[in-house]
Amino acid sequence: MLYNADMPRKIAIVVQRYGLEISGGAEYHARLIAEKLARHFAVEVFTTTAYDYITWDHFYEKQRETLNGVLLNRFRVAKPRDPQAFGRIQHLVFHEEHSAADELRWLEEEGPLVPGLIQELERREGEFAYFIFFSYRYYHSYWGVKRLARKAILVPTAEHDQVVYLNLFKDFFSLPAAIVYNSPEEKELLNRVSGNSSVYGDVVGVGSEIPARFDPDGVRRELGISGKYAVYIGRLDENKGVPELLRFYLRLLDEEKNVLDLLLVGKALIAVPEHPRIRHLGFRNDQEKFDLLKGCEFLIIPSQFESLSMVTLEAWAVGKPVLANGRTEVLRGQCRRSNAGLWYGNYDEFKEAFLILQEDGELGERLGANGEKFFQANYSWPVIEAKYLEIIAALDKRK
Repeated sequence: MLYNADMPRKIAIVVQRYGLEISGGAEYHARLIAEKLARHFAVEVFTTTAYDYITWDHFYEKQRETLNGVLLNRFRVAKPRDPQAFGRIQHLVFHEEHSAADELRWLEEEGPLVPGLIQELERREGEFAYFIFFSYRYYHSYWGVKRLARKAILVPTAEHDQVVYLNLFKDFFSLPAAIVYNSPEEKELLNRVSGNSSVYGDVVGVGSEIPARFDPDGVRRELGISGKYAVYIGRLDENKGVPELLRFYLRLLDEEKNVLDLLLVGKALIAVPEHPRIRHLGFRNDQEKFDLLKGCEFLIIPSQFESLSMVTLEAWAVGKPVLANGRTEVLRGQCRRSNAGLWYGNYDEFKEAFLILQEDGELGERLGANGEKFFQANYSWPVIEAKYLEIIAALDKRK
C-alpha cells in the first residue's frame, strides 16, 4: 500500500546514531522505520557522526550519504561526553536538590551535543511535512521538539527510570503534534508522569526484518555449539540486567546437575565469567542472530529498562518462548498479552521458570506458537506501516 500521493511527501527522521553497524535499540528502530516510510515518502535522516553512544566520538566520515535508499545528513558532535563530568551532574540531578539550569547541563553532558543539527532542522523546516524524533532523553529530541512542535512526531522510547521524572520533561511530552508509543506500559507511564493524555498518538512499536530462511544447524557447526541452549541477545551491561542473569545462572549450575548451556550474543561492557557452560559469542550479524534464536530452547531477557523489547518480538517471530525479568513492567506486559513467555521476580522464580522451559518441550512449543501469532497480528510490517500512515493522515486532517 502506497500513501496517497496528494498528501505531504517529505518526512525527516531525527535520531542520535544511524548505521548498518548499529544492530539494536532506538537507533535500529529508527533505521527500520526510515526504510519502511521511504516506500511512501521522501525520507531524510538527520543524525550524528557518532557510533559509540558512551563517548559520542566522531566515527562516520561522510556528512551526507545514501544508505539503503535513505538520504542521511550527519553532524559532528560539538563536545564528546566526559564520563566523569556526566557522572557528577547525573548524581546531582538524580539524588540532590538542584536547579533547572542543572538539568539543562545534564542534557548537554548526556549528549550528543549537536546544535548544528538543530539549526539545520530549523533552516529547512519548510521542506518537511513532519519531523519524527527518536528517544526523548537526548539533546536533539528535546530541542528539536521544542522548536518544531507543530510538526513533531515523538517516538519517546521511554523507560521507567529516573530520567522520566526530571522537571526538564514535565511539560515536554505535551508539546509534540503526536506521540508514537512502543507499548501500553510506556504510554501509561508518560500519561501519568506528564498528564499528556490529550496529545494525539497510538501504541505502535516496531517490526523486524525476519530472514526468509534459517540455518540453526549451520550456525551450530560454525560456532562449535553442541547440545541444547538458552540464549541472551543484546548489550552485556548493567542496565540490561546481565550481571544478575549471570549470578542466577551460576547459582542454578551449583544447585542442578542438568542445566542448558547459556549463550551470550552481543558486545560485552562487563566481565563475563569463564565457565564451560557459558559462551560469549560477541557480536553476530542478523542472519546468525536469527539462526541462533531458531535453534535455542528459549530466549532470556533480563533487562531492567525497556520501552519495547525487539529481541523478544524476534524470538516470537521464529516461534520461540521467552523467560523475562518480570520486574520490568513492559516485559511482563508483553508476556501477558502474548501468552508466549514466563517471567521471574527473584532467583527462586528464575530457577523454577528456567527448569520448566528446559524440561517441558510441549509447553515451550505452545508458548512459541502463541508468540508467533502475536507477532504477526501486532508487529508485522504491514501492521506497523499502516499505523504510522494513519497517524500522519490524522495529523494532515488537523492542519
